[in-house]
Amino acid sequence: MRRRVKAGAGRDVATLLSDFGHEVPRLPQEAPAPKEPRLFRHTPRGGALRAGRGHGPVTAPVASWRMTSEQAPVFWPFIAAPGLPPTGAQMGIDELSGGSFFADPLGWTLDDSVPVTNGNIFSFGKPGRGKSGTTKAFCLRMMDFNYRTLVCGDPKDEYEPLCRALNVEPFAVGHGMPTRINPISFGPLGEGWADLTPQEAQRRASIVFGRWLTLVRGLVGSQKIGDKHVPFGPTDETVVKAALQILTGYSSGQSQLVEVTIPELWELLNNPTAQLIEDCRYSSERHFWDETRLLRDALGQLVSGALAGLFDDHTTIQVDWKAPIQSLSLSRLEPLGDEAVGIALTCVNSWARGMREMSSPGDLRIVVRDESWKQLRLGTEAVKSFDADLRLSRTHGDIQFAVGHKPSDLLSAGDAGSQAVAIAKDLLHLADIKILLGQDAGVADELERLLELGPIARRLVTGWGMQGKGRAVWCVGEQMYKVQTVLHPIEKDLTYTNDAIAAAA
Repeated sequence: MRRRVKAGAGRDVATLLSDFGHEVPRLPQEAPAPKEPRLFRHTPRGGALRAGRGHGPVTAPVASWRMTSEQAPVFWPFIAAPGLPPTGAQMGIDELSGGSFFADPLGWTLDDSVPVTNGNIFSFGKPGRGKSGTTKAFCLRMMDFNYRTLVCGDPKDEYEPLCRALNVEPFAVGHGMPTRINPISFGPLGEGWADLTPQEAQRRASIVFGRWLTLVRGLVGSQKIGDKHVPFGPTDETVVKAALQILTGYSSGQSQLVEVTIPELWELLNNPTAQLIEDCRYSSERHFWDETRLLRDALGQLVSGALAGLFDDHTTIQVDWKAPIQSLSLSRLEPLGDEAVGIALTCVNSWARGMREMSSPGDLRIVVRDESWKQLRLGTEAVKSFDADLRLSRTHGDIQFAVGHKPSDLLSAGDAGSQAVAIAKDLLHLADIKILLGQDAGVADELERLLELGPIARRLVTGWGMQGKGRAVWCVGEQMYKVQTVLHPIEKDLTYTNDAIAAAA
């Protein structure tokens, strides 16, 4: 009897052979496995059509975008920036990746995969947001990698506990103190001058006199006539350079140069020799006096003004450059005002630059510039001096670490649109690494205008960064990282800066 086959179903081979009397052995069929109960059921795109299930009559509009993996980080922080190599100081936690964040500015400079061309750092943050803790932790942890720290002026004595913890006694500059700094000392370049070849002597002389001119230009430019800074033009530069060459014996070809001080320079300008008048191409002594009156009066204010006796004599300290840290305390100058502290910072920075002019390869140093805005407010020439320090950092193997309150501190260097402000704004481009700690919402426009931060990073600085100490957005070139600095209990004690407030409470 033939089997009826459902129309359209067709016959398989076994059924076909059976129709012609050939039975094919069949394999026993296994019983179907019991179905497991479903834990989850598919929900329609519009949601379940039941009360409390969020049903929507239409689906939510979703925009579709197509981009490359290089363009995707635009949606940061949902997509983390490329990771940095795990070298240098372990600063804390990278909140985006959940891993550790390491800071290695000079290592980044040498690594072509990191968009950094210099190791300079600007750190901005509202007081109390952890600037000091982050800075000191960085300096302390980089000592494990043969870095030393030089604090070029500590206006608030914040680094003294750190120095003493490392068995280093900081130097203090102030009236009644024995410490004297000669900002126009030769430094290491003056050693062994008699044994130098004429070419090497000329090379060193150009460096030394150039550093001195930069300093004198900044000191003279810091003085004011009314609301205008004293100008320092090419003629003044010629006079100062000629006077310094006469005082040191360089113009007469002496084999051993003599170290001079600012009062000696001022005295020669007040009582010019016939050689100085002739070298500067003045017709008479009266002509010289008339043309250099502003220059002499400005230098006279430095000799007899508020800082008299501090930076107008030969250096009286011997700095151990092999120590892990050295600091020059300027807190005793605070009663003299911000201008006096700014002038002192200019003198100390020039002296420190001279001490580093013969640094050996591998002598790596972190140069901390605390309260740097006070120096920038001295005018165009002081800003140029700061600019020179940043530009020379790669030559000396230094990391210039400038600390300020907010980016607009740089705009206080002069009037809007002035040369000083233009140069100060360009300083931001000489530091490829910026640490942005918590700021008030009112600073958001500055972050956008001066640093070109996006809206997400700006909200992190003014929101997340204000909710805890040590929270910062690290800008490493064009890459940004959301970092929480983590301090050891011992480091917390060394970086605590609220002793005065705590004692009053």
